[in-house]
Amino acid sequence: MAERGVACKCTERGICGFIGPRFDKRSRVRKNLRNVSMIPLFKHNGYVWQSIAFNNCIFRVVALFNSFYNQKKFWKRMKNFILLVCEKWKPQFRTTELSIGVMDAREKSRATTLETSRHKRVPIFVMMPIDSFDIDASGSPKIRRIKALTISLKALKLAGVHGIAVEVWWGIVERFSPFIYNWSLYEELFKLISESGLKLHVALSYHSNMHSSSRVKGGVSLPLWIVEIGDHNKDIYYRDQNGFSNDDYLTLGVDELPLFCGRTALQCYEDFMFSFVNKFESFIGSVIEEISVGLGPSGELRYPAHPLGDGRWSFPGIGEFQCYDKYMMQDLKTAACQEGKPQWGDKGPQNAGCYNSLPSGVPFFEEGQDSFLSDYGCFFLEWYSGRLIRHADAILTKAANMLNKYRESKKSSILLVAKIGGIYWWYHTLSHPAELTAGYYNTALRDGYDPVASMLSRHGAALHISCLEMMDSETPPTYHCSPERLLQQIWTVSKKRIVHLTGRNTNERFDKAGLWKIHANCYHPQAEAVRSFTYFRMNDKIFRAENWNNFVPFVRKMSKDL
Repeated sequence: MAERGVACKCTERGICGFIGPRFDKRSRVRKNLRNVSMIPLFKHNGYVWQSIAFNNCIFRVVALFNSFYNQKKFWKRMKNFILLVCEKWKPQFRTTELSIGVMDAREKSRATTLETSRHKRVPIFVMMPIDSFDIDASGSPKIRRIKALTISLKALKLAGVHGIAVEVWWGIVERFSPFIYNWSLYEELFKLISESGLKLHVALSYHSNMHSSSRVKGGVSLPLWIVEIGDHNKDIYYRDQNGFSNDDYLTLGVDELPLFCGRTALQCYEDFMFSFVNKFESFIGSVIEEISVGLGPSGELRYPAHPLGDGRWSFPGIGEFQCYDKYMMQDLKTAACQEGKPQWGDKGPQNAGCYNSLPSGVPFFEEGQDSFLSDYGCFFLEWYSGRLIRHADAILTKAANMLNKYRESKKSSILLVAKIGGIYWWYHTLSHPAELTAGYYNTALRDGYDPVASMLSRHGAALHISCLEMMDSETPPTYHCSPERLLQQIWTVSKKRIVHLTGRNTNERFDKAGLWKIHANCYHPQAEAVRSFTYFRMNDKIFRAENWNNFVPFVRKMSKDL
């Protein structure tokens, strides 16, 4: 996906749109602006856009990008037009009581208030398009449509977007050989984003997106040398009860096993982080404001219990436990022996249904002798969820140690972020089966997110949650969904453990209802405003007139104090 837009240098708080004179020849205007829409002048935060020539005649234009990529002539026309606009126009203070250029006492007071309440604003990052780069014949990654991307970044900056979220793929940087890191793609990309005046949220991605990206370009595998090891040993990946493996992420069972050219998985992750920090040290804390560290599939702290793209699972299936690789099974046996119940270590729950089962009729997720409430059920779920938290704890310990000098500096600021999955279906049941299979020991009788938040708190890491655009009323009641109750629970534990929240949308939303729901969730009345929001993700749709006209006011609203 990709998106494009245009920036005007006229003001620090640029309005989304462009300013220019009315040309004498209307036919020329319409010819040059074939793909732009006219919108009226409006006041913004005490400013008004005014002309300084051409008899104070004003118009604004917003570019439409729905067919942008295949229109090179259009891009050239827009580029020339924007340069003209930026040279000829500038914003001036609105003056109704005083002369031009003078701010009255009320405006000064308001400016002071905005400055002191800046921490209440929610900066918006927009996730990069998934197909923003290609791998050329030599195996090197290259940015696609770099001119179009440049214009998109400028448009987002103009609209008030704070920064761009970029996935930094392990499978791209350390692609061919261990310890051989190629950062050229990200050096070019980070420079481009920085020169556009935007900040960065960097997502260190140790997973593959080959299955979820199968229908579009941009799929990234794990490093090829890891894939080669996996071809000979499928147990480096998670397995389900039928022996099917998921090659999107290494099983946490190999965290401390030197199976990767003499290194453990944790050492591979640590070396990658170390190389990243060394390469982009000058960016960290200034341009790079947030770093999220991959902890599982899609970068989230969870098991791949609901695999996308391979046909095994579909919504609203409860999913399957992912603990059947030989390394996790050995760990389960060890834990069972320590519990004094060696028979519990032979296998996972045998009455937990399959990927597309519904909770009703699945004994493990109902009340009964062999259910999740049994002694065995409690033991297994404690082990299954506990191993996941231990996995995150080990990775975040290494990340926090590397970033501490930046976090403690008064001259820079960096936020360490950990993502969790938004598993909201079957939330209104006793067992919360979809959450249990994903690794969150969260039921109607137990808070499974509190241990996660407690672990994040020790590392000073923020918790990143999706579903911020979702409403219970928009979900099928048959499946007992409740994204709103899930978010409420996350807010509660984050407040209890003093953990910052960041978030994103799960589904693409451009409608006002969805965007205003995001705003309401980011400024929850009973909790601290989220530290940042990531819009998922940039594509051509965002710049279509009907969507852009909703997106820009949403960005502006998020940029204001309460």
